[in-house]
Amino acid sequence: MENIESKTVAEIVTENIKTADIFKKNGIDFCCGGNVKIQEICEKKGVDFSTIKDELLSINNPSPDSHDFNSWELDFLANYITNTHHKYVVEANDLIIQYSDKVAKVHGHHYTEVVEINRLFHEIANELKMHMHKEEMILFPYIIQLAEAKKSGIKMIPPPFGTIQNPINMMEAEHDGAGDVIGQIAALSNNFTPPAEACNTFRALYAKLEEYQNDLFQHIHLENNILFPKAIALESELLND
Repeated sequence: MENIESKTVAEIVTENIKTADIFKKNGIDFCCGGNVKIQEICEKKGVDFSTIKDELLSINNPSPDSHDFNSWELDFLANYITNTHHKYVVEANDLIIQYSDKVAKVHGHHYTEVVEINRLFHEIANELKMHMHKEEMILFPYIIQLAEAKKSGIKMIPPPFGTIQNPINMMEAEHDGAGDVIGQIAALSNNFTPPAEACNTFRALYAKLEEYQNDLFQHIHLENNILFPKAIALESELLND
């Protein structure tokens, strides 16, 4: 991305739709009012241009996310999921709902699928909010307790919910439900492909939904395939000693 100073907000977003999120969080209109130079709008909004520029230039930096999750201690992994994926969902929910509400209101009469996408996203956002709360308040603290007991040799007593398999069964069922909903959104959006004539907000919505799907798949993978099976095995080891 070159010569940012000379480009309008709309030109920057057209060049890379991922930049829409940066403008959105800073209250800069990139859609209908995007035909203004970025430096001018930053001055008008009282936003530090150098900060925005740094964010825009780093938007495509590769993520260093090549961790060997399978080797991590369970308490570290549980905290990582909370601080990375749960945090992402909370922030992305708010942003996507703003995009989705607007697109459904403005374009829903012509592209009727965006009305259903909006309804489905509100559904998954609400479900994941409750789901993550249960994990953070009940399941993850118990997994952390198991990990700490293993390290320190503390004797574990059975939890009030029977065994860890019970809350895990519920979490996995809810993962399946979330996967079904994001699958419906993918199908309705032609795998997150906006119409050729779509405005920047429309395009930003689909780009963010695809990012959300990818994060959700990684999030569920870490829990279903690494954290949960290891936690079940560790509980069995500690309670049967």
